[in-house]
Amino acid sequence: MQLREALARRYDDVKAWIKVITFYELAVGMKGTLSHLIHYKPITLQYPHEKRILSDNYRGMLALLRYDDGTDKCVGCDLCEAACPSRVITVVSAEVPGEPTKRYAEAYSMDMTRCLFCGLCVQACPVDALGMTREYEWAVYDKRDLLLNKQQLLAIGDRSFPTREKRIEFQHQNLAFFNVAFPGQPPKGG
Repeated sequence: MQLREALARRYDDVKAWIKVITFYELAVGMKGTLSHLIHYKPITLQYPHEKRILSDNYRGMLALLRYDDGTDKCVGCDLCEAACPSRVITVVSAEVPGEPTKRYAEAYSMDMTRCLFCGLCVQACPVDALGMTREYEWAVYDKRDLLLNKQQLLAIGDRSFPTREKRIEFQHQNLAFFNVAFPGQPPKGG
């Protein structure tokens, strides 16, 4: 019994000594490297020509949206400005002349150098006037180019969201007849 244990210890010692001399661990590591080298499949994208597929919940550049008749969706309520944690958005709202109950955004600007792309402004908007696009190529030489005004934000929205929805007054028939926005409409008759 002692002889077997002695022979087993001796065998383990010789085996360990051979592993040290032949650099066994190095050979095992090189096996993994060589198998990767032989079965190599590139994952690099040729960037300007090939674009990366973005996930569905990707949040890119912000955009202002319009209705299908070309009018702005923004009603100038300033909720997006209040919801923004980094104070990126500046809204100057005004009343529609002759209709004191209706408002619009006279001026709208965003400083995209400070934007966190959190999407809180999009969630806060009651009329869905803001949208997160899938644009990510916004490298500029001068950061003043990232101070976007209303016209630039509307252009981004037109480019990123080509399909537009109807105005709220035309989506719901009851609003189309009973809304104060249509003073010239005949009363709904039966």
